[in-house]
Amino acid sequence: MTPGLVISGAASGVGKTTFTLGLMAALRARALEVQPFKCGPDYIDPAFHTVASGRASYNLDGWAMTPTQILGLADRGADIALAEGSMGLFDGVALPGETGTGASGDIAALMGWPVILVIDVTGQAQSAAAVAQGLARFREDVQIGGVVLNKVASARHDALVRAGFAQAGIPVLGALPRQAGIALPSRHLGLVQAEESTDLEAILAAAGQLVDSYCNLDAIVATARATQVRSVPPPPTRPPGARIALARDAAFSFVYPHLIEGWRNAGATILPFSPLGDEAPDNSADCCWLPGGYPELHAGRLAANTSLRSGMQRFAQTRPVHGECGGYMVLGAGLVDAQGQRHEMLGLLGLETSFAKRKMNLGYRLAQLCAPVPGYGVGARLRGHEFHYASILSQPDPPLAEVRDANGLAVAQTGSRRAGAGGGQVSGTFFHLIAEASQ
Repeated sequence: MTPGLVISGAASGVGKTTFTLGLMAALRARALEVQPFKCGPDYIDPAFHTVASGRASYNLDGWAMTPTQILGLADRGADIALAEGSMGLFDGVALPGETGTGASGDIAALMGWPVILVIDVTGQAQSAAAVAQGLARFREDVQIGGVVLNKVASARHDALVRAGFAQAGIPVLGALPRQAGIALPSRHLGLVQAEESTDLEAILAAAGQLVDSYCNLDAIVATARATQVRSVPPPPTRPPGARIALARDAAFSFVYPHLIEGWRNAGATILPFSPLGDEAPDNSADCCWLPGGYPELHAGRLAANTSLRSGMQRFAQTRPVHGECGGYMVLGAGLVDAQGQRHEMLGLLGLETSFAKRKMNLGYRLAQLCAPVPGYGVGARLRGHEFHYASILSQPDPPLAEVRDANGLAVAQTGSRRAGAGGGQVSGTFFHLIAEASQ
């Protein structure tokens, strides 16, 4: 299997994403095929990975995916695999799921990929090595391959930090200066989407040049290791239908590539349509799927799209429609934006949501369906995650599922369902599906 590395750190905000994107761009400039991955649930970073590497980035999630699923997704054929971690290397939930707690360290251990730690050395020198040494000793099955220092203030600072790592016996593979001037635009859910960044190519090129200038690319590539565990094909993914009308535009972009790939591998046909473009689902489709995104930024435009509204209402009378997070909100009766203005949504469910009073809803979710959704019947157990800032004003329809968090505690975001007049069913959840649960 392809040799790989996990890019991680001691915490969020240390510069993992900028370094990862720069490394992908730098290696691609050397004509290497770089296969990107993201450890854990995330839609934003993988879209940037795809632009930087020229290859689709896949999520590897230790809480929601089995080892077989992870190994099957990771076997893509490339010169090197780079998996960007989330939060700190060992940060996860308390109760393990399919493979682990969702920590990036779970992926490193399963795949046998060494970890490159990005260390923000702001305000410290030799002590940075002590932090890295603690991470290196925390789990015997996770190997630290080296570190890349970030935000180095001066040559003297660099020398002092390196002295600490020499004492700890941990290789320094690069040192990025504090005033590098590389920054990616952000929004409340993280980075602005890749497709919204007009100067992204220039940013990535600058990041690639920065990494090429201040890091030892040859040593980094030599640190990568191939997985020794034999990969077997993952179990087939259940598609929601044979012909799937999939909402896809700037308001509905949060779709995991492994799900789309799984649906296609199962023989399904994907029929994209743009709600923002006032398009209705293709009438030849046998189901409709509205993924998440940023509908609150486009609520007025969506409310004014009459062809979308009438087309969705006709479709839902006879065929199943399902929405995730943002898609769920758009299926509802109304959405209040951050300025307090209410926008009429599709009205296929009674859900009313508001961004006027932001409330973070974040975490893994385990759901057991009490009504069918496209692809899954009553009683199916699904693993996913929730991340949004909307508040529920009203959720009057019957619940779609019993939903619990990673600690086994019930959550109020149960989803909703409503039967169509001609046999169809509309359903929605705040959680994004990752995989069907095996346990």
